[in-house]
Amino acid sequence: MNMRIGFGYDLHRLVENRELIIGGVKIENPLGLLGHSDGDVLLHSIIDSILGAFALNDIGTYFPDTEDTYKDISSLFLLKQTMTIIPGKVINIDATIVAESPKMAPYIPQMKKNIAETTNIDVSRISIKATTNEGIGSIGKNEAIACYCVSLCEEVSK
Repeated sequence: MNMRIGFGYDLHRLVENRELIIGGVKIENPLGLLGHSDGDVLLHSIIDSILGAFALNDIGTYFPDTEDTYKDISSLFLLKQTMTIIPGKVINIDATIVAESPKMAPYIPQMKKNIAETTNIDVSRISIKATTNEGIGSIGKNEAIACYCVSLCEEVSK
């Protein structure tokens, strides 16, 4: 087996007049994430971690913010497309969302379900946690949300 580990990170500003979409789940909140796509920090960090595991380029290489095709697109679609690019499979995903508010716990089961369905991995192999930034920095001031992710993947033998 050729196991590979990838790391991903993403951060987006919170702004008015945008929906808050994380893990493909619409979360009731007065502010949403600014981005060319839907701004889904969880899925963007997952995509980068998967691409990184296979030593491929970052999310912006495959889905550039200069392309109108990707304007306001669902990041679940981008994740699905990523799965067609990689030369192997995802074994497990471990992600941490960093947000002062809203609380993520009620939404995590649906996020995990969305990711499992999109990546074809069992939901038991997906870990999503959430924490705050204890009032520090742009995240702590509720100006942004970030996410860190590590993915374990297996490369298909050539």
